[in-house]
Amino acid sequence: MMLRMSTLFVRTLREDPVDAEVASHRLLVRAGYIRRAAPGIYTWLPLGLRVLRKIEEVVREEMAAAGAQEVHFPALLPREPYEATGRWTEYGANLFRLTDRKGADYLLAPTHEEMFTLLVKDLYSSYKDLPLTLFQIQTKYRDEARPRAGLIRGREFVMKDAYSFDVDDAGLARSYDAQRAAYERIFTRLGLEFVVVAAMSGAMGGSRSEEFLHPTPIGEDTFVRSPGGYAANVEAVRTPAPEPVDATDAPAAQVRETPDAATIDALVALANERYPRAEGSWTAADTLKHVVLALDHPGGEREVVVVGLPGDREIDLKRLQAAVEPAEVAPATDADFAAHPELVKGYIGPGAVGPNAGTDADGTRRGVRYLLDPRVGPGTTWISGADTAGQHVFGLVAGRDFTADGVIEAAEVRAGDPAPDGSGPLELARGIEIGHIFALGRKYADALGLKVLDENGKAVVVTMGSYGIGVSRALAALAEANHDDAGLAWPAPIAPAHVHVVATGKDPEVLAAAERIGSELTDAGVEVLLDDRPKVSAGVKFADAELLGLPFVLVVGRGLAAGTVEVRQRRTGERAEVPVDEAVPTLRALVAEALRG
Repeated sequence: MMLRMSTLFVRTLREDPVDAEVASHRLLVRAGYIRRAAPGIYTWLPLGLRVLRKIEEVVREEMAAAGAQEVHFPALLPREPYEATGRWTEYGANLFRLTDRKGADYLLAPTHEEMFTLLVKDLYSSYKDLPLTLFQIQTKYRDEARPRAGLIRGREFVMKDAYSFDVDDAGLARSYDAQRAAYERIFTRLGLEFVVVAAMSGAMGGSRSEEFLHPTPIGEDTFVRSPGGYAANVEAVRTPAPEPVDATDAPAAQVRETPDAATIDALVALANERYPRAEGSWTAADTLKHVVLALDHPGGEREVVVVGLPGDREIDLKRLQAAVEPAEVAPATDADFAAHPELVKGYIGPGAVGPNAGTDADGTRRGVRYLLDPRVGPGTTWISGADTAGQHVFGLVAGRDFTADGVIEAAEVRAGDPAPDGSGPLELARGIEIGHIFALGRKYADALGLKVLDENGKAVVVTMGSYGIGVSRALAALAEANHDDAGLAWPAPIAPAHVHVVATGKDPEVLAAAERIGSELTDAGVEVLLDDRPKVSAGVKFADAELLGLPFVLVVGRGLAAGTVEVRQRRTGERAEVPVDEAVPTLRALVAEALRG
């Protein structure tokens, strides 16, 4: 049925919404596709819902082609399954929790691993039932602390999540590869540029994880790639550890006076002034700085940790957060420092932390947990704090003079850093996460007791994969990638309609011709939006056509007297006068070509 602007539930806006930070947010609201209901929560209006449903249909078709079957779970779920896997606590403040009138705890699901697992456990018990892949398209909920960018980071969002169930790891590998290939087809069909990058499994768990990112300057995720093909989310980059240095002949470390040198810049300047060396000037890369942080663990425990890294690097909080999940990173407070007087601000060294601090008489360990950047390898030599105000130690040798409790990937990754696989220098880019796939393994099946009998009659734990697509986020990414200053410019496969027929002027013959052409296009299977508003100026109609962003605009107006109409292509800006009788076949051909991509 042909859509009509005269009756369509839409109101376009001339001004940008005050809270809009990015183009997709601004234009989707102005064009009447979505409407803000609350921070991070949006109402879908008819045009927006048409686009969303077309994206969902592409997802459904490719999921079916990959052998997945669709189910649908409730969004309101009981606490018990999430308690069994530990995620009732691990999700922390991001989980919407509520209590019913009988005092039972529930949650609004941020994801459904537990429910899929229990469903399969309830119905299947034999290896003959597997492999199996199920999926759903469902609304999810996360209590984002800072919702932003419209649909890109909201508290309520539409997601496709699929789960594979296999008897063994070889089966999981096949299921994972099938879903990975399906994702490539989905994003290709949507016309959405993507990069597949290695990623962290995080709280989801599992042995393998990859993200599908849409490259864009407004993306929240930073990723890296190399000329040789390495690609990873910045949180998943592993620093190539330096070869161990032979420090057998290195001189003993020396404590030196460094007054007023509580910062790296001040320390380097003082070192070059008072303690110059023959082999060149001291730089920040010669210093080992220590950052004090607090980890808030899910059970409520607060732990102070110290991270040591080269002084020319900064902590990347997203990398650090990924490394310590499910704990939450927080800045160390004055109370944290008061509880650990051995941490002297500006002069912290390895001697007061980790295994270097020793133990008390009763065997209690003194030092807080101490983690080192991989660049601080055995035999490397550093200037670091002496744990006394106004003093630093020169010539500290890692492995000889100090050790740590472990290694952590928390330092920033820079353009030009070597790729971990030796494939060249890294370049940095930003992107929107539109898909994420995980080889979960047996984490959830173990926790929830999902087992089947194998061919020998032995009970084995099922191995699982998890595969998510942000459907509403993909819509935002498409809007972000397909717009200009005047408005949206949808790709034909997901546009709310294919042709926007604009009847201009007050001549009844113009409107009658527009109606006739629109009806013929509709009968031919072309989706049409007819602007039949009788008292709206041509200028407003043209502005709305550009804002709404349908692929083709057919202008029926003054040229009708000469037997012509104008065909405009929104995405290229091309315009052509065509005879009225050729308008329908011309547009049918253009739409068919655009749908083929």
